[in-house]
Amino acid sequence: MTSVRSYRKAASFIISILVLLLVLSACTGEGEPAAEPQSSNEPQQTGEPQATELAKTVGPYEVTEQPGTVYYEIFVRSFYDSDGDGIGDLNGVTAKLDYLQELGVGGIWLMPINSSPSYHGYDTTDYYAINPDYGTIDDLTNLLEEAHKRDIKVIMDLVVNHSSREHPWFQEALANPDSPYRSWYHFVSADEQTPSDNAAGSGSPWHNALGSKYLGIFWEGMPDFNFDEPKVREELIKIGQFWLEKGLDGFRLDAAKHIYGDFKSTVHSQEIQAANKAWWQEFRRGMDEVNPDAFLIGEVWDTTSVIGPYFDQALDSAFNFDLSERLLGAVREERDPDLAHTLGRVHAFYAQSSGGKFVDAPFLTNHDQNRVMTQLNGNVDHAKMAASLLLTLPGTPFVYYGEEIGMLGAKPDEYIREPMLWHADPAGGEGQTTWQASRYNAEAGETSVEAQLADEQSLLNHYRKLISWRNSETALQNGAIAEYKLTAANNKLSAYLRVTADDRLLVVHNLSGEAQQAELAASEQYGSFDTLLYATDNAAELQAGQLTIPPYSSVVIR
Repeated sequence: MTSVRSYRKAASFIISILVLLLVLSACTGEGEPAAEPQSSNEPQQTGEPQATELAKTVGPYEVTEQPGTVYYEIFVRSFYDSDGDGIGDLNGVTAKLDYLQELGVGGIWLMPINSSPSYHGYDTTDYYAINPDYGTIDDLTNLLEEAHKRDIKVIMDLVVNHSSREHPWFQEALANPDSPYRSWYHFVSADEQTPSDNAAGSGSPWHNALGSKYLGIFWEGMPDFNFDEPKVREELIKIGQFWLEKGLDGFRLDAAKHIYGDFKSTVHSQEIQAANKAWWQEFRRGMDEVNPDAFLIGEVWDTTSVIGPYFDQALDSAFNFDLSERLLGAVREERDPDLAHTLGRVHAFYAQSSGGKFVDAPFLTNHDQNRVMTQLNGNVDHAKMAASLLLTLPGTPFVYYGEEIGMLGAKPDEYIREPMLWHADPAGGEGQTTWQASRYNAEAGETSVEAQLADEQSLLNHYRKLISWRNSETALQNGAIAEYKLTAANNKLSAYLRVTADDRLLVVHNLSGEAQQAELAASEQYGSFDTLLYATDNAAELQAGQLTIPPYSSVVIR
């Protein structure tokens, strides 16, 4: 993915040149005779609009672009097993890079790969080591080299809010009150009164141990770091720099709002929010020393007003949790979610917070949520429409592994992280992970890569098609979103514009099971739309401004 910073510099330079050329053209034209009108019996040009029309319909437009690419979230343990031990590994991810390239993704997010005693890896015991279940640092280096050959960037989960209870730092701090690591965590005496309003769940965030108690808002096995300790901040920045130097392209930052946000009574206070922001700004500066283009995306599951400040010289992106609920609700109800109206205002606020550098991160579900197909009750048409909405929106869309083949899954968490299904045979085959038995995907069959690759109408091929559209059109990949009003309102249709400085496309989705008609009037700002570029159903038609769009289908029009 071209970096946000470099892309915007290039875009600004190009726009400046275009403006200069227009000014020079106007100056040199002074005093020259006007061109004679074209004779009515001469053939009209049909491929190119006249200059005045071009200015109205093909920019330049004043927009805050959102350069991005599609990312794919991988739980390594479940993805692909290269050595036959039943556990997915880094070499397995490398083995499937061609699959990911053919899917069309430009980046992958590896869930935690550091040493950990847990299957999920979110409690780290060594921040400088690879979980031996997954391989070695050399295996990671090879993965990065092969991914970069395919223009695929790689980010990994970095869990800085807390360590594992089994981390040597915590073990020493717990055993010895005089240890230099004692101040790295939050310890108080066992009888001290402490707030019990846990900001990350139910139950007290304090845990008794050896005559004292320590803070761990997620679980007793995850003691929180004390970020008021300068050495903690220094060490965590050093860790991030270490992995960037190994070739990683950035990080997904777990629990980003809980660096200081431990208690419900204070998590939304200005003081706590300011402290969180200051830490991530400090972390950003540290990463910039190694790679100014490192991609930092945070998990900040909160309101727009809370998320916005994190984009001020800190994070590049944050996952759009509100949008994920809106997208799935829209396809279930087959009703327009009015995305441009909502996102336009949210994006304007984020652009202001970030100085125009913010990039949205839409997604449908992730490793903490019930899977898409389960939430949609197995309805493939609805799953396709959810994908169509996601992949035609601004920013950097994230796809959870298995989402593209319609895997099922519901909590507890192990069962939304089941083995990826490569083979139609329930017995599996080469590379199939077996670290746990599947509860929701045991039958495989049509819910497998093997079966869906052979079916042109499969969900997998639908994902591939939509991602290829996105990769082929700059306005779909990097454009902002703008409103487009159909001549006659129709809540079964979702329509919006994707706009870059010099192009604009109209996207229309039919969320219903019945064909819909729509009259496409010219936009005062963006001109008319009369060329059908892409359609998920070949029965779609556009004639003289009248659009016919089949059930559960999408079109892109220039």
